[in-house]
Amino acid sequence: MISYWEKSFFTKYDLIVIGSGISGLFSALSFNKLHPKAKIAILERDIFPNGASTKNAGFACFGSVSELIEDSKKMSEDSLINLVEQRIKGLELLKKTISNKHLDLKNYGGYELFFSNNQKLKFDIEKCNELLFSVFKKKVYSFKNEKIESLGLSKKLVSQLVFNPFESQINTGSTIYQLQKLASKNGIKIISGAKVENFNLDSNGHLINVVNNKSKITFSSKYLSICSNAFASQWFPNYDIQPGRGMVVITKPIKNLNLKGCFHYNKGYYYFRNFQNRIIFGGGRQLDLKKENTTDFGINQKIKRSLIHDLNSIILPNKKYELDMEWSGIMAFGKSKQPIIKKIGENAVLGVRLGGMGIALGSLVGKRVSEMILDKV
Repeated sequence: MISYWEKSFFTKYDLIVIGSGISGLFSALSFNKLHPKAKIAILERDIFPNGASTKNAGFACFGSVSELIEDSKKMSEDSLINLVEQRIKGLELLKKTISNKHLDLKNYGGYELFFSNNQKLKFDIEKCNELLFSVFKKKVYSFKNEKIESLGLSKKLVSQLVFNPFESQINTGSTIYQLQKLASKNGIKIISGAKVENFNLDSNGHLINVVNNKSKITFSSKYLSICSNAFASQWFPNYDIQPGRGMVVITKPIKNLNLKGCFHYNKGYYYFRNFQNRIIFGGGRQLDLKKENTTDFGINQKIKRSLIHDLNSIILPNKKYELDMEWSGIMAFGKSKQPIIKKIGENAVLGVRLGGMGIALGSLVGKRVSEMILDKV
């Protein structure tokens, strides 16, 4: 039950954004920049951005060698370069919007682990460097095998190490907090606990039906931006939006931890980094893709066992550690790695399917969604 005052003032907006993650926040901020006097609200189904934006491991990355080689088998070189360029532009936009201090940006670089002396790897590195030269104007990937031992990795299991100086790590919580502060400063209202059940697409104005506990509230707006990533699949079953749950663990502080940087292996399915003197480690969903194709949060014990095994044998073979926390996040994938940015109505745009690259792509997708709504692209 709502009052006349609530209905007349708190439910009517110029723009409503569904989803308060990175893409949703940037959609609202970009719209606000183009129309500073617009009344804007972001509807978030949970207390925090419920998906991947506050659940990820905080990698400011754009693709490892094995990922890019795998992608090159499924898309043209031009499409792959374009995808990397989008990720780089997204990261640049994020850094331009939030200071390095508030991102807690650490430029330690990125590494990829290989577990056999792959003779083809040298040629793969050369191919990736050639592909990305137009983007970076210099070589991106190089061997750093001499650092395997000094980083504390298993010399017995890790045979080759490839370095990328352009990868960084961020503090995910601080990043979203600062984006929310910026939104609030610009008069953008974030409404938490507003689970969208459905909405209509009407050129005369959109009606968005929200449920909160036992209450049902209808919001209205002239423009509609849908940035709920995997959760948009419930409204667009004919679109190629496949949920992908990812698990993350963090250790308690570890004494004399030498490891610094962003690390990947197995075509990007596993990833770990230092956070201060802890390890954040995630991935392994390829072990049980069918079960992980879900929007339900939870811990897959098979995947957890795999992460613990690799922590013990590969990442921290000579260190005692304890796990502190574990959680899961929901990403969105499809046959194509390109995000979906599509007009679905005269004043409504869908911006989803970030392919596990929300930190890199989220800002750019959000910006383009609002530009498309206003026919600025």
